[in-house]
Amino acid sequence: MASRTRFALQRIAPPLRTLRYYHSYTHPTPPGPFNSIESSILAAALPHIPSHGFTHTSLSLGARDAGYIDASTNLFPRGAFSLVHYHLVTQRLALAGQTHILQPQSAEVKPPGTGAKVKALTWKRLMRNREIIHRWQEALALMAQPSNVSTALSELSALSDEIWFLAGDKSVDTSWYTKRASLFTIYAATELFMTTDKSPDYHETRGFLDRRFKDVQVVGSAVGNVGQWVGFTAHAGLNILRSKGVRI
Repeated sequence: MASRTRFALQRIAPPLRTLRYYHSYTHPTPPGPFNSIESSILAAALPHIPSHGFTHTSLSLGARDAGYIDASTNLFPRGAFSLVHYHLVTQRLALAGQTHILQPQSAEVKPPGTGAKVKALTWKRLMRNREIIHRWQEALALMAQPSNVSTALSELSALSDEIWFLAGDKSVDTSWYTKRASLFTIYAATELFMTTDKSPDYHETRGFLDRRFKDVQVVGSAVGNVGQWVGFTAHAGLNILRSKGVRI
């Protein structure tokens, strides 16, 4: 009887996944959150976002463009948030193909340090939002919904890790956490600022980003231990979440 019960539970319960919050050259990249049909619909929907926003309309138009019936949108129980999630994932992964911006223009130019690379990649990712930035407030509202907050924050954390990894960070001590937590906060704050920036080529956003990096350098040299740093970052992170509409 016990063996039959255990067998039944094994059939019902899916195997537990081991989550990895670090990069590794020796382990394959985990499968993405979307299957091939979902990806084709979402990819086809992205060009409609500038006109129709992160909405069910864009999702439906994407389904038609991909050759599926409108009812195919039922594949996305989280509705328009799936568009936001797909955008976040694909733009994060696209950064791996942008590392050429980290190379010096000539042999006479000194290669940038890790910090400069992190800033360059952060700016590159922000600029990937420029075509849909006038719709990003809609995306932020969707991300702030209680059912979506966990996924949104997880993806933002993955972006922070990706940027440090691509910049060549090799740290294995406690700074691994502080660096990623700091970039997490910087990126979220700058992205929010960018939604209201009307300056040419987002000049004011660039200035805002530079100031945030300087603030982190000042705070990092002022705090006495990791606990103080984590406290500072957590407080800043809470303010970011509240600015996105999360009630905490």
